[in-house]
Amino acid sequence: MLTKRQNLIETIKGGKPDRFVDQYDPFVLIMGNPYMKKNFGVRTGNTVVNSWGVTIQFKENTPGPFPVHDEEHKVVKDITKWREVVHAPSLDFTAEEWAEFQPMVDAVDRNEYFATAMVAPGIFEQLHYLMGMDDCLINFYLEPEAMHELIDYITEWELEYAKVICENQHPDAILHHDDWGSQKSTFLSPEMFEEFILPAYKKVYGYYKEHGVEVIVHHSDSYAATLVPYMIEMGIDIFQGCLDTNNIPELIEKYGGQISFMGGINNGVVDTHDWNSEKVGAYVEKMCRACGTKYFIPCCTAGGPGSTYPGVYEEVSAQIDRMSKEMF
Repeated sequence: MLTKRQNLIETIKGGKPDRFVDQYDPFVLIMGNPYMKKNFGVRTGNTVVNSWGVTIQFKENTPGPFPVHDEEHKVVKDITKWREVVHAPSLDFTAEEWAEFQPMVDAVDRNEYFATAMVAPGIFEQLHYLMGMDDCLINFYLEPEAMHELIDYITEWELEYAKVICENQHPDAILHHDDWGSQKSTFLSPEMFEEFILPAYKKVYGYYKEHGVEVIVHHSDSYAATLVPYMIEMGIDIFQGCLDTNNIPELIEKYGGQISFMGGINNGVVDTHDWNSEKVGAYVEKMCRACGTKYFIPCCTAGGPGSTYPGVYEEVSAQIDRMSKEMF
């Protein structure tokens, strides 16, 4: 029997996996470093201001925290004056601060699992965190020069963050969040995405690959089929959060061998208050049979292990195990 790490590699390389990869099972998420300690403490029902000055609120019965974007709380109100209000947080932490998180890194059995650093929010999300989604999308059209400047600024910070992560934790994989679309379409046209977003990620993901990261997993629980060629160019190995609205079998047929697809189990459909085993099982079976056993990892589309409603994630895993027994 292959280890979980080996089975993932066989799956994404088109080799001989002996079962479906079970969601996030091969990845041990390193959910701790000095920067995360200061910025990922928001709990359900709370409101915090993060190191970028963004007000974050985690409401009840929502899948995660979201920025607050009324006029009072926007960081960037005029994109042409972004330099006056956007100040990237320092990443100058002491060895003692990093040492606090070393036990969780050392505990990962790297023969069985990928030690996986998580990065969130991504470059596009950081833009709309700072100014709101409406202003963000409008500014791409009305103030492209200022948006290019801000993207470059955020990218340089991301490269510095990548540097300290790689130097201190030496991850085998990266789970990088950046939602690029809704369930039906991308937020930016492919042409605009190519101009603004692609160059930034070629730098960031290129750095990770050059410094020992074997697998880059990019989370975007959205429609993003038209962006897959750019994902490949960036160096993404796994498009996680890939909704079924992307026509995953068609993507596998077209791009399998260059990138793999992790998702298909739409949280918006199965992760509901009235979920049941039959509903989850039917959904998982439909996706597994449609997508096949290579270049596809059945998984909830949310950006990490777990579910909004207790038991859903575990039931999806149980149904994936059932399909492994039937299809391998």
